[in-house]
Amino acid sequence: MYDKKSDLAGPGISTYKEVSKVLPNNYHALLPPLKRMEALYMVKEYIEKGLAKALNLQMVQVPLIVSKNSGVNDYLDRDGSRTPVDFPAGLGLPRRIEAQVVQAATKWKRMALAQFDCEVGQGINTDMRAVRKDYFLDHDHSSYVDQWDWEKRITEKDRNLNYLKDTVKKIWSVIREAGMMVKEKFPELNDPGYPDFPKELEFFHAEEILDMYPNLPRKERETRLLQEHPAVFIIGIGWVLKDGFPHEMRAADYDDWVTPTIQKNGEMMHGLNGDILVWNPVTKRRHELTSMGIRVTKESLQTQLEMTGQMDFLDMPYHQAIMNDEIPLSIGGGIGQARTYMYLLRTAHLGEVTVSVWPDELKKICAEKNIYVLE
Repeated sequence: MYDKKSDLAGPGISTYKEVSKVLPNNYHALLPPLKRMEALYMVKEYIEKGLAKALNLQMVQVPLIVSKNSGVNDYLDRDGSRTPVDFPAGLGLPRRIEAQVVQAATKWKRMALAQFDCEVGQGINTDMRAVRKDYFLDHDHSSYVDQWDWEKRITEKDRNLNYLKDTVKKIWSVIREAGMMVKEKFPELNDPGYPDFPKELEFFHAEEILDMYPNLPRKERETRLLQEHPAVFIIGIGWVLKDGFPHEMRAADYDDWVTPTIQKNGEMMHGLNGDILVWNPVTKRRHELTSMGIRVTKESLQTQLEMTGQMDFLDMPYHQAIMNDEIPLSIGGGIGQARTYMYLLRTAHLGEVTVSVWPDELKKICAEKNIYVLE
């Protein structure tokens, strides 16, 4: 029996011995570094324009730093194990501002919908940069993070699974079309060893996947699923499943994972959120591209904070704004830019498409496998 509890958060790899097993042997990059950058920026432009059209989003500026006391920063997992970088700001002030580098713009975006006077059906997209210092640095995790963090204003009647699925399908269509475009522009990417990007996403609830593989932890369940279904959206991440564990830890104060949504075989399933995952034919592993969801109402926020023992969060300005109906209902998500480039440009390591800090041990392992990361 695998250890399900230890699998609830994090990348699923915790030693460089395991990383060495994951990285492919006999690897060769399909594009050299400079040409890869040319292709990357074509993909970036295509996806940003595609998301703007498909979801009615406007690109806006996004913070790199926020006030610690605002409650706006993202803590990624509900157990509080991943903490942001803190520092004092404002030289000469009687009391300097307690600032943090963002880990994601998840909460800020929802408040920004009001700041930018977005109407229902209209939203924002950002070229977000963040630092996540508590990640284990492997083949697809970096301390430097870039995302398309987007948010869209909705109404109460939009808070349903069909609306969520329709939005997911539009996002997948943009990502896939970007992949097809870049393959046409760069014929080197048409390697016969790699299949085409799947045309359709398949939807599974986390409870359904647990029923399929009841004795496996989350990441192994996802791996087995993706070997048969290479592009999926997993619904209901955060709710405690029938085995007593959530599919994965998820923060209690942005996505709604508590609302009942599906009844099957007499059992109720929960959650208006989820992740897009794909099978990566280069690494031959699960590959997460985006987390997203319909955001909490004041009722679901309170329920989720009660379930996670974080009721003290309600004293923070962001949470007070939700409780007092001062910010709009919304749907939103974060699409990993480097993860998406890695998938579409067929690279073995995140460091081939993003510049960050990497441990010497990891660089040595990569070099032995003909993988060269950018620094």
